Amino acid sequence: MKLFSYSSCSTCRRAIKWLKNNGIAFDLIDILKSPPTKEMLISAGELYGSRKHLLNTSGVIYRSIGSDVVKKMNDNEFFQQLFVEPRLIKRPFLYKSSECFLVGFKEEKWAEKLL
Repeated sequence: MKLFSYSSCSTCRRAIKWLKNNGIAFDLIDILKSPPTKEMLISAGELYGSRKHLLNTSGVIYRSIGSDVVKKMNDNEFFQQLFVEPRLIKRPFLYKSSECFLVGFKEEKWAEKLL
């Protein structure tokens, strides 16, 4: 299991603490140095049914690009932008398998999928 995280993200720190407290092994990966692959991002978007669930809409990068520009991107442009600018990805981003991704941290959802 891979947890893509950002060290100054408080939500990421809560997710890491929760995983450790529940004895769940994971590889911690700095999302800025090694972002999820474009294929992972596409698979997560398909699993969630909407690419909007992958976006960190509260971040500076998203606000500087603007929601109108993001909405107008085709899928290829959108996923390429996430890969090139990983600060656009909602964190934490957990990859368990091609059929199990968790984006953002909601304890109930994580417990349902991982415990």
